[in-house]
Amino acid sequence: MTLALTIGSASSAGKAERNEDALACVTPDAAQLLGKGALFALADGVSGCADGRLAATSSVRAVAADYYATPETWEVATALDRLLNAHNRWLRAQGKPLLAALTTLVLRGRRFTVAHVGDCRLYRLSAGRLARLTVEHVWEEATMRHVLKRALGLDEHLVVDFCDGDSAEGDVFLLASDGVWTSLPDMHIGELLRNQPEPQHACDALLAAALEAGARDNLSALVVRVDGLPAANLGDELARGNCLPLPPRLKPGQRFEALQIETVLADSPGSLAYRVRDDHGLAWVMKTLPPTLEGDADAAQALLVEEWLQKRLSPPHFAEVKAGVARQHLYYLLRWYEGETLTHRRQRSEPMSADEGVAIGLRLARALGQLHRLNIVHRDIKPDNLHWGADGKLRLLDLGVAHCPGLTHRPFTPGTPSYMAPELFAGAEASPQSDLYAVGVTLYWLLTGRFPYGEVEAFQRPQFGAPTLPSRYRPDLPGWLESVLLKAIDKDPARRFETAEELLLALEHGEARPLSVRRHTPWAERAPLRVWRGVALGSLGLNLLFLYWLLLR
Repeated sequence: MTLALTIGSASSAGKAERNEDALACVTPDAAQLLGKGALFALADGVSGCADGRLAATSSVRAVAADYYATPETWEVATALDRLLNAHNRWLRAQGKPLLAALTTLVLRGRRFTVAHVGDCRLYRLSAGRLARLTVEHVWEEATMRHVLKRALGLDEHLVVDFCDGDSAEGDVFLLASDGVWTSLPDMHIGELLRNQPEPQHACDALLAAALEAGARDNLSALVVRVDGLPAANLGDELARGNCLPLPPRLKPGQRFEALQIETVLADSPGSLAYRVRDDHGLAWVMKTLPPTLEGDADAAQALLVEEWLQKRLSPPHFAEVKAGVARQHLYYLLRWYEGETLTHRRQRSEPMSADEGVAIGLRLARALGQLHRLNIVHRDIKPDNLHWGADGKLRLLDLGVAHCPGLTHRPFTPGTPSYMAPELFAGAEASPQSDLYAVGVTLYWLLTGRFPYGEVEAFQRPQFGAPTLPSRYRPDLPGWLESVLLKAIDKDPARRFETAEELLLALEHGEARPLSVRRHTPWAERAPLRVWRGVALGSLGLNLLFLYWLLLR
């Protein structure tokens, strides 16, 4: 079953000269409804500004259009926060005061998410009880309660209130402008919603009651009734996959679900991969779990999320996922590409030239940029997970430990120690900067065959001093490329590249715009304990001399 809603809306100028409220209701097609949900927004333009109507209408249009342009991998709150801040900057850039209150409701799966700024209200009627989910951003003084202290377009930095929760069948949500709720007490609003089960009738009744109560402001109401909920809030495809059994252990030459097993590619306690061929003669990689993990819900969910993320990435930087597979077991298929990993390529050939290293860096930066724009952190970038195809394409492999907020959670920090950023060993969360660090170490290893801070074993807790300059191993490397590597592998995340696009630009500009980076770590940073010991000893010596001088007087 999909999300089923009944919607009603009404808006009127009331006794005011002009209606400066605006409403938006977006219920997309089934695919987007599953991935992004339905969106409802109410904006109230501030009449004292240059054009309250423009502020309100542009706000609801922006949120309604831009929300569906954000990646499905983004959490709802993340998407709303980013687009509302962007629209806030647009309002402030118009050269005239454009202010609006805005309340947005997104119903996705079995959850609801609210973004709110200003003095509109959102109510929820659940099991017959009315609850207010928002708080007005107005001044507390009695004479100032009509003045907003937070609104779109008001301040350079927008602060939005967010809340979320589980929806239930029969829930009724009401978005109301201040013209409605200032005229009607909450008890009266709840009574109207209970007495008018049809959303459109409820909206009409609310506006009529507010007018009768003497409302002088614009009046707007938007009512949404939840008639049906999907089976799972992560998505039907994940829910269906959870019910599938694992394949038995397969052997080369065996036939399995319209696939011919050719060879075992990987077999570990946590994963299993085969090269297979379909009925059209195309080769694929079948990723699944070993039979020993049958019944492990966490392992199955991780594989399903990996597949879900992989489907949202596109060639040529990532492997193609086979679509429309009528599977009876838990697995998914990735396109097989002839070629080799960069580890194998580096081990069988001479050290890479600077030009080859730059070419790989450019491709890897583009792949990482696509990943990070979807709010995905790879967490295990290394030469073993980089595939150089016979078609000349570089592909980033293995999203098995990738992190996407709201979809993945692991109590430990995965990764390969020699490629893990220093902050990860201190317990910090993986981030785009830690991915960029791994890119820097990868390029460093491909060019020199060494690691900038030495090889790190799994049992070690390394101490990161000054990195060895790559030119020590490769005097032929251009200075600008060494600067790029040093910036990428800086032990301080704040001094690394901020985004993959910044790394891409540095590699593209090359010698034309060389970076300025530190090639030597100050002694105070390399040995801070020695510095403080020296300061303490110096201070002690001065105090002893001063005491000696006092005794001689």
